This record gives sequence, structure tokens and C-alpha cells, in this order.
Amino acid sequence: MTDTTNSPGADGGDALVSAFNAVGADYLFCSSGSEWAPVWESLARRHRDGLPCPEYLDLTHETIAVGMATGYGLVKRRPQGVLLHAAPGLLQGSMSVHGALLAGVSMVVSSSESTTYGDGPGQDPGGQWYRNLSMVGGPHGVAQPFTKWSNEAASVHTLPTMITRAAELAWRAPAGPAYLNIPLEILLEDWDGREAKSIVPPGSTHSSPEEVDPVAQMIREAVNPVIVTETAGREAGGFEALVALAEAWDIPVVEPDSAVCGNFPRTHPLHAGSDIGPWMDEADLILLVNCRAPFYPPSRRPSQAQIVVIDEVPQRPHVAYQVLYADRYLEGNVANTLRQLTKRAKDLDEAAIAVRRAAQEERHAAEQAAIADAEAKASARSEGIDPVLVAATLRTLLEGRDGIVVDETITHSRIVKRHVRTDAPDSYFYVQGGLGQGIAVALGVKLAAQERPVVLTIGDGAFAYNPVIPSYDASKAYELPLLIVVFNNRVYKSMNLNHRRFYPEGAAAETGEWLGTDLHRLPRLAAFAEPFGMHTETVDVPDALAPALERALKAVSEGTTAVVDVLVTR
Repeated sequence: MTDTTNSPGADGGDALVSAFNAVGADYLFCSSGSEWAPVWESLARRHRDGLPCPEYLDLTHETIAVGMATGYGLVKRRPQGVLLHAAPGLLQGSMSVHGALLAGVSMVVSSSESTTYGDGPGQDPGGQWYRNLSMVGGPHGVAQPFTKWSNEAASVHTLPTMITRAAELAWRAPAGPAYLNIPLEILLEDWDGREAKSIVPPGSTHSSPEEVDPVAQMIREAVNPVIVTETAGREAGGFEALVALAEAWDIPVVEPDSAVCGNFPRTHPLHAGSDIGPWMDEADLILLVNCRAPFYPPSRRPSQAQIVVIDEVPQRPHVAYQVLYADRYLEGNVANTLRQLTKRAKDLDEAAIAVRRAAQEERHAAEQAAIADAEAKASARSEGIDPVLVAATLRTLLEGRDGIVVDETITHSRIVKRHVRTDAPDSYFYVQGGLGQGIAVALGVKLAAQERPVVLTIGDGAFAYNPVIPSYDASKAYELPLLIVVFNNRVYKSMNLNHRRFYPEGAAAETGEWLGTDLHRLPRLAAFAEPFGMHTETVDVPDALAPALERALKAVSEGTTAVVDVLVTR
């Protein structure tokens, strides 16, 4: 669609709204600032006159605005608009913008500044810009390190096409946030209504048959190949394409601890867990599929395996240090590359396949037994709630509901992945870029998948980092009910573990003075939701856990966010 509608009095606010409408943004996620009055006026006119425009979300914290856009983009995979307030608003939201960069979510983030400070013609922008809102070099200079592209719109006449360009750049691989600084004077300037062009999805790049055929031959000749993936499921069709590839060639799939989304069914017989360690000496071929940081430390390389990297942009420009040890690259659309390799699964050595299949069946059976044993031990506890029991109970309650889990735990993240065991596309996302974004990302996921139950698993430390009150406000205002399950061990466990690891016989170990980690002083975490009329429970005994989570999930199905604070043993 091309939007050329103009009306008397049109200004830069109309140019912005027109451009985001043409771009195809469903939403403008806005944390309010005084510069956005021209945008609000344009939206009010369009609402009055029945003209098309993105839906505006009035959010009360920058982390909520960016985080919701991230969660929405994880599911919808299309660029949205984010409006923040001046340079301070950009700084407040910068962690979430960086998280969107790491998550590969396209969005156009904008904030503003003044360029005249009241000394130019036209309307007075206000003294706040002169006194304390402006930054040397402009906010686009601030945004450059944590965005794909950062620039300033210097004219109202180029503003629509600058937004188009930002959206097109954000959508292309590697997808991520683009930033546009839009001075207030530009927003207030008269606009001549020149059209803003619509954008179309990026064209896909493909590996050629000449590149794919040798890799297929490498797989055919491999005795003990393995697939390692972090974000194959982030790509449209990637989850399904990876399943087809693994099944066609009978190759086990490892999702290492660095995996940040669901890539392969954790219930599948070919799922080989999260530990790449055993494969470092055993594998003779490793297929790294959308795996930006497979080895840690980076110098830890496989002893004998050849390495094939399958990734549209294998060398991620935003990763400060990246070591892949690639012998071959297949660059291009990942799902397409996987499908091309699947088609070539012919003339296989059935004897070798049988040996490989038997070994994986043994691994899979051992993992299932270990999971069952861990859950049995957790269920047998008479005092205290083991975190394994929480994850296993969530799995049981979510069966058949097509749920989505958004995870912002740290020390419990392995437990969540292993025992919740998601098995469908877009059913698991891990929050990236720093703690404090989880509720916002979960709200954005819910906005994109309103028919599906969304569960946020979060630690008590991460919960304390979140802007809780603005998050609950957004949940209630826009009818986005979540189930929030707090794994509350009353400690910053990760920090404490590092202190013990670095100084096992230090002064703290001797005296018991563990600084920077104690969270016992926090009040009841569920109570913060009570003023919003949300369902709240605090659970500290095993027998109460399942009934509490059932009541909470029922409340979510009836339209209200539910917070269950579970006091876990570790």
C-alpha cells in the first residue's frame, strides 16, 4: 500500500505516522515524551477521520516499549515502530534495544532532540532540551554501538523514506533494531505529503548446488555427525526444516546452553540434550546451524571433526569475539539450505546409520531415565519445593494447550529447558541482553499470540530488575494476561556461585559474609500485582504447588495475569 493522504496542517508527525503505516507496522510501542505531540495529533486526526494507522500502545517505561516490540517481533518477524523520549529515554531503553539486536528482532527505534534550543523560527521546543535532554553528537551517536544502523532525519521531506530505509535495513539479515533520531523541529515542520512507499519482505539468498552438494557428501561419509544449533527456530520455517533434515539423515541434534529459542522438539528421539562436550572428541562432522558461539572457551575446538557452518550471516558483526573453526560455509536462507540438504539424503550407508541410530537411542533412553529420576526425587521431597518439580508441573499443566514459555531465569534455565520440554515452533524464548526485560518480552509475545497461553519463568533476582509496575499496567491496559512463575531462592545464586568459584577458601567462605547476593529482605513478590486486581499466590510446600499453578492458569484463561511466587530450595 502507498499512503499519499495529506490534509491541511500536516506536519512531521503525519509524515512519521504515514511512513510507519506504509511500512506495515502493526503497532507503535511508545514510552511517552514531550516530542511526540505531533505524532499524537496525527493519530487523533486519523482516528477521527477513519484513516489507517498503526495501533498506538501508551506504555509507561522504555523497557516495556522496547521489550514488547521484541516479544512481538520474535513471533511475527516483521519490523514495528518504537518511540522513546529523547536521549535519556534511549539510554533507559538501551539494554532492551541491545537485547533486540542479540535476539535478531527487527524494529525501528526513534527518539528525538532539539536542534534550535529555542533560538530558531517556528514553535518553541521548550527549555528542557537546552538544559538537560540533549547530548553531544546526538542520540544517534549513542545508539550506534547497539543497533544495526543509526542516523538522523535532517528534513521532514526525507523523514518518510528514512523510516522506510530503517525498516528495510532492520528486516534484512542479520535482523535487528535500526535507530532514527528525529529532531522535534522536524516533527513540527510543515509536510508536503509526498508519499511513503510500502516495503516488502526481504528476498532470500540461497546456497548454490555447487556449495550444497559437497556438504551432502560430507554428511554421507560421516560416521558420527552431530547438529548443534542455537537459533535455527528463530527463522521462519527453520524449526520444521531442522526436524526434516535430522530425520532424513538420522543425525542427533544438540541445543547447547547458549540456545535462546526452541529449535527442535525436546521430546524427539534425535534430541541429544544440551551438552556439546561428549561430541568434541567423538564427532567427525559438526553442522553448526545458526550457532554464533558454539564452543566455550572459544579456543576449545573439536579434536577431529570437520565443521560446516550453516547460517545466513555466520560472522555476526555485533559479536565482539567469535570463533567458529569453520571448514565450510553454507550461507543463505537457513531453512532453504536445510531443505536442500534434506533432499540430498540419498544413497546412505544403512549399516552406519543403524550404528548411529542405536547409539542415539541409548543416549536418549539415558536422558529420559535421568529426567524421570530427577523428577521422582523432586516429587519425593516432603519439605521445600525443588525447582525441578516446578518445571515438571508446568510441563504437565501446559500439555495440549499450545503454550509459549518465555524464560528469564539464570541458574534455573537448564532446569526449565530440560523439564518443561517444549516441542513446537515458537514455544520457547530466552530473554537476551541483560536481566530486567522478561515481563515486557512476554507481554509482546502475548500480543502476537493472544490465543496461546504465555508463561514467564523468572528468578527472584531477575524479577527485581524488571519495571514491575509499568509491566502490570501494560498487561491490564491492553488485556494481555500472563502466567508469571517466580523461582524464588532468595539469593542472587549466580553471583554467589562465582564468588565461591573464584575464592573457594577466601574470607567470605571463612566468615560466611557473602556480599551482594542476599535477597531475603525483599517483600512478597506476588503482592505487587494485588493493586492491579491480578491473581497472586505464594507457595512454599510441594503439595500446594500444582493446585496453585492450576488456579493461576485458570485465572489467565479468564483474562487476568497471575503471579505465583514459588519458594524453591536452590
